[in-house]
Amino acid sequence: MSNFEQSESDFYQSNYATDIQDQSYSDSGTHTIFYGSQKCQGQESPQPGAFVPLEMLSSSQSYIGQMLQPTYNPEFLSHSSYADSFDEEPPLLEELGINFDHIWQKTLTVLNPIKPADGSIMNETDLTGPMVFCLALGATLLLAGKVHFGYVYGISAVGCLGIHALLNLMSIAGVSYGCVASVLGYCLLPMVVLSSCAVFFSLQGILGTSLALIIIGWCSLSASKIFISALAMERQQLLVAYPCALLYGLFALLTVF
Repeated sequence: MSNFEQSESDFYQSNYATDIQDQSYSDSGTHTIFYGSQKCQGQESPQPGAFVPLEMLSSSQSYIGQMLQPTYNPEFLSHSSYADSFDEEPPLLEELGINFDHIWQKTLTVLNPIKPADGSIMNETDLTGPMVFCLALGATLLLAGKVHFGYVYGISAVGCLGIHALLNLMSIAGVSYGCVASVLGYCLLPMVVLSSCAVFFSLQGILGTSLALIIIGWCSLSASKIFISALAMERQQLLVAYPCALLYGLFALLTVF
């Protein structure tokens, strides 16, 4: 029995508990250091999506700028400058060469043969008005029962070539084919009035012939006035008006007969 008590006392007096406590203490210290280092690392570099106080941000790095104010972005400024330059671009009609103010002034100049022509406006290759007037002449002839679209455009092209060559021989400065076509096309407007009259009554008579002669003189006088103003050909209006009268006489023949 004494041996059993002695062995039991030796068993309880062993350093087993001390070793376990030292090991647990060392393990707890290791875990404390490990988790403490992770905590420090988490404080230094916060994870995305985690809530970080403003004091920590201000202590870790300096904040540049102010709240609710955009920072400098050169890409955004380049896009805004591009938008401003796009707003300052001219309209599409002006880029295509269609100026309604000039068209209206040229039309008024043709309708009033006494009014002096502005050479700076008339010396332009504006074909918007001439195309419209040629189409209107063909449409009014069609209403009168005459399908002459091919004759209208064919005579216009050949007549512009002839008068272009004649004006280049007579003037020193010279003139372009587009300018000649523009002037002759605008001066075709009185002929549209004559073809409109042919829709309502016949022009094959004294009244129709007299009206056709007046319209021919009107067109040729307007065209010659514009040509001498644009090309500085003073005292040569009658020489320019004669070939123009021949050209518009062909259109009058199409209208009357």
